[in-house]
Amino acid sequence: MTLGVISDTHVSTFDELPDALVKALAKCDLIVHAGDIVSMSVIRGLETLAPVYAVHGNMDQPEVWSTLPARRIVEAGNRKIGVVHGWGGPDETWKNVIALFDRVDIVVFGHTHEPMNEVVNGTLLFNPGSASRSYGIIELGDEIKGRIRRNYY
Repeated sequence: MTLGVISDTHVSTFDELPDALVKALAKCDLIVHAGDIVSMSVIRGLETLAPVYAVHGNMDQPEVWSTLPARRIVEAGNRKIGVVHGWGGPDETWKNVIALFDRVDIVVFGHTHEPMNEVVNGTLLFNPGSASRSYGIIELGDEIKGRIRRNYY
């Protein structure tokens, strides 16, 4: 199973997303968005590519806040994935988000605009960075393999 992982899109419409990003996400089984979406029209566009699991972020419009949760657990490929936007400075955000989830295989988060793909205490901490500069792909099989794609357009 292939997950396309994005965060911090910060655009008002789906059409504003980079073409290369949209093409990459169209090849995924699921899309996970870790917040700062801005507008639900972005989610509606992403849903034309694959099922979307998203959370709201601190920069989202009221429609996004009222529609999407602050955090969630997604079950995919026999794995549990915690999803949250995050808060705090670049050195503390990952510590804040990992503390929110018990017994998950992966924690997907955003907020810092800085990619992260590291295993901490047996949990993959995965931040795809800002969608204008990077996105992530997570392969769920016998192993979990996360990859960050940068400067793709």
